[in-house]
Formats: sequence, C-alpha cells, structure tokens
Amino acid sequence: MQVRAKKSLGQHFLNDLNAAERIVDGLVPNGAYQKVLEIGPGMGVLTQFLVKKTEYQTFLIEIDQESVAYLRKNYLEFTGPRLIDGDFLRYPLEHIFGEEKFAIVGNFPYFISTQIFFRILEYKDQCVEVVGMLQKEVAVRLAAKPGNKDYGILSVLLQAYYDIEYLFSLGPEVFTPPPKVNSGVIRLVRNWDKKLECDPSKFKSLVKMAFNQRRKTLRNALRALQLPDHPLLNKRAEQLGVAEFTELTDLWKAQGYPGA
Repeated sequence: MQVRAKKSLGQHFLNDLNAAERIVDGLVPNGAYQKVLEIGPGMGVLTQFLVKKTEYQTFLIEIDQESVAYLRKNYLEFTGPRLIDGDFLRYPLEHIFGEEKFAIVGNFPYFISTQIFFRILEYKDQCVEVVGMLQKEVAVRLAAKPGNKDYGILSVLLQAYYDIEYLFSLGPEVFTPPPKVNSGVIRLVRNWDKKLECDPSKFKSLVKMAFNQRRKTLRNALRALQLPDHPLLNKRAEQLGVAEFTELTDLWKAQGYPGA
C-alpha cells in the first residue's frame, strides 16, 4: 500500500533516506525535552528514524486519512493515542503534552509553512526546538538577519524567542512528486535569555505594520501610530532587529498606543 500524494494538501513525499535521517538528527534534545511531535508524517520517511531514538518519545499528527491508515498499519507503535488524526493548526497541543516541554519536526506542507510557525509561536514557552523542511525561499527568510532583503515579519517574531540556523538544502528530485522549488531545512532552538520586554501583541502589530510598507521609512510606514520623533524612524523595517522594534513598541506605549 502506497499513499497517493494529494495536491490539495501540498504533499510532496521525501524519498531520500539519507536526507530524512539528517533531518531527524537535527534534533538535539540535550535533556531539554522528552517528547517530539512530527507534523504530517505521510508514509513515515522521518518516522522510521524517529522511532529508533531513545532520548524521546515520538507523537504524530496527520490530517490525511489515507496516511493515517497507512501509519496505523505499518507503525504499530502508533496505533494508540500517539497518532493524532487531526490538523496541527487547530489541534490543542496541551491535549498531548499538558505543560511539558516538547520539540517539533517535519516535512512541512509548503503552502501552510508560515502558518505552522505562527502556531509554534503560540506554544513558545513549551516548544523548545523545531527542525523543519520547507520551501527554501521561506527557510532562508526565517533565518535572515536585519539588513537582508529576505528579512521579514516572521523573521522578527521568531527571532524574538528562538535562535535560528539554516541546516541544508534539497533539490526537487528527492521528492515524489517533485515540487517546482528547492527545499531548505532549518533548526529553531528556544533561547530562554531572549525575553520580549514589551507587550507581545503590540510588538507583533507594530512589526506587521512596519513590514507592510517595507520600502518606506518607518516614519511613513508607522504614521498611524503617531510616534514622537526618533532616529529609528529614519530607517526601514528590514534594518531593525528585535531590540529596536521593542524600543519603538515602548515609545508607542508611552503615547498610550494611539492607532491600536
């Protein structure tokens, strides 16, 4: 039995076992967690390496019914509650992990990869490591530093809490069916020294507004927030790091958050 890749779910099954093992080996628990969630295991190309690990227990979440049936037949370890038939973007992860720390791994569907990372941010105090494969362009963007044209909203929001490392690239030929783009694998590690010293929701709003008009100076892009004059307003969004965006959020707070 083989699972048919479904275009509606953005499925591209990895068929390179060496690459699969490298992705799994990207997880480095160091005692920080004992449970791992694989998103979209498909036919288990990563799963077969995850189940061999003794440092942690693996859980799977899969939305495709055909894949769920395949996994239940071929991976008997997951016949019980460790295989969740559901949507990662909606499933309450506390039902799996309670308040425990955990890691996430997967070959993420390209068309929802950014949504997956926004969802991960909701669990930033529990999700301590992520190793994910996604469209190379997006992977590069998430790992980009200030001053880089690839640097964007999600780069800032993730880097407020995580250290991000680009691990390696993969071509279309190692997938079935082959995608039209290259893929990249990145690792996120929760950095507990990183603490956002401002209101997280206001920080997010300001960052989004700044990048929505990224070619303009912040003086123009953030005009609706009625910020007082500040040297940072002469720059563009892509030139600022987390600390500078925090400073502008505090400046906004001092004005009583006009335009919120």
